[in-house]
Amino acid sequence: MFAGLINQAKSAASHLFLKYVARVSVAVPFVIAAGFALAAITVMLVERFGHVMAYWLVAGGLALVGVIATIVVSVKEHEAEVVEQQATKADTQELVSDATAQVIAQTPVALLGAVMTMPGGAAGALSAARLLGRNWTLVVLLVMIGALFWPTENTENTDEDVVMGKPNGADDHMPSTLRH
Repeated sequence: MFAGLINQAKSAASHLFLKYVARVSVAVPFVIAAGFALAAITVMLVERFGHVMAYWLVAGGLALVGVIATIVVSVKEHEAEVVEQQATKADTQELVSDATAQVIAQTPVALLGAVMTMPGGAAGALSAARLLGRNWTLVVLLVMIGALFWPTENTENTDEDVVMGKPNGADDHMPSTLRH
């Protein structure tokens, strides 16, 4: 069970690493070109406004680019977080439902097997039944909690399930007596 999860994590980590290495290798020439463009702009501003004012203009321009980049990255990260949270919530609910269903289905058999293998055998089973009888409200509560986590069939219509017809009702799969 955990081996598949570990393999998925390794695969995701290596995929992410390779994706960023590819992005960095593509970005290197553009960063160098941006450095030369910045130097050229600085020289032009020095000729036009003088050294001090040119450097202030370049610093202000770079700060403005940084603020815009920060806003863009922040918005993208927020969107990615929302999508990831929705996906994680759906995956977690499915995993918890499946695991809970397995545990609930296997627990009574496991408990019965454990009680029967106890030194008392049938007397132990009778003792356990009395214990459950005295705490019947707790047993009912546990059964109700288990029912909350029991997986249900997804009865929602998906796009694949819905067959769209022609607006005038002249469908090939559903012949109509009314033709226009």
